[in-house]
Amino acid sequence: MKQTLTAKLKIVPSAEEAALLVDTMRAYSSACNYVAEYIFDTHDLVQASLNKALYHELRSRFGLRSQMAQSVMKTVIARYRTILANQHQWIKPVFKRPELDLVWNRDYSLKGDLFSVNTLEGRIKVSFFAKGVDIDGEFGTAKLVYKHGKFFLHVPVTNEIDELSLSDVSNVVGVDRGIRFLAATYDSEGRSEFYSGKTVKEKRARYKTLRKELQQVGTPSSRRRLKAIGQRENRWMRDVNHCISKALVETNPEGTMFVLEDLSDVRKATERVRKNKRYVSVSWAYYDLEQKLRYKALKNRQLVVSVDPAYTSQTCPKCGHVSKSSRDKKNHVFCCKNCGYSSNDDRIGAMNLHRMGIEYLVQCQGSMSPVAG
Repeated sequence: MKQTLTAKLKIVPSAEEAALLVDTMRAYSSACNYVAEYIFDTHDLVQASLNKALYHELRSRFGLRSQMAQSVMKTVIARYRTILANQHQWIKPVFKRPELDLVWNRDYSLKGDLFSVNTLEGRIKVSFFAKGVDIDGEFGTAKLVYKHGKFFLHVPVTNEIDELSLSDVSNVVGVDRGIRFLAATYDSEGRSEFYSGKTVKEKRARYKTLRKELQQVGTPSSRRRLKAIGQRENRWMRDVNHCISKALVETNPEGTMFVLEDLSDVRKATERVRKNKRYVSVSWAYYDLEQKLRYKALKNRQLVVSVDPAYTSQTCPKCGHVSKSSRDKKNHVFCCKNCGYSSNDDRIGAMNLHRMGIEYLVQCQGSMSPVAG
């Protein structure tokens, strides 16, 4: 199968090249706003008719190259379609920041350590850095971003991936996600790993307190500050999930199948959680962690499956007895009321997910997998 990942390259232009890039990006953004205004008035989202009405205007008024004019219309159409899909109403998008969408082999190309790009004044070649970034594969439409005085090129790179089949699974790892431990695992060798959430919980509590204080102030500067810390917290959360997913993939061999709970309905859990604990219980980026684990596992010939989370914390992994009272949430201990088996409650969840992974393989393959143990 094919896998597409976005590579982030740092562009290093000279002062003259930087000025030319900024001018081109600003012209592109202005053209996007011009097209956005036209579409808002006409509700026309057909590329052919927009091209007929706006193409020559975009070329003459904003000085855009032929392909840039086409890209402007495609960019605005895509933005409107996203808004209509999410908001179900016509809301005019505003393109504030300088940006530039680039079509591979028309607007840009990458060769060696040079980034060749079309500008208002013609094509220029600029140095770039790709340290630690894999850019081998098929390139798609890229986006040139200018932020904090620096240029970055976001390039979608598509590669053929040898996907792991269920018949080649040699190790099953149950991964229980939570608050005390962001991830607790149990594998086919009976080994467990715990990724502590203590530091994360403390830091999120500080963010929550700071947000509350800023919300009470209610000034324009406090609202700007709220937005800034929200973006910072999101970047930090994504980085934590990146580190955990990377560790899970690297500490397990090829042929591993990770088994996760299906938490698509986790938001509904708020109805069963005390109001003062809802933020901590359901606001962690569980989906982001799963997505990061999925694409990293795919690259490493590993697999991720999701299973029904019902009773994974109440079932004894040794005798199968189900009892809510077996779990002591306060002390984080599980003790089976039937057979007496006792362990950490997060580990119990991971053990049950491991068992469900084995059952999933048996069901799919029709016979017992060699990973059972």
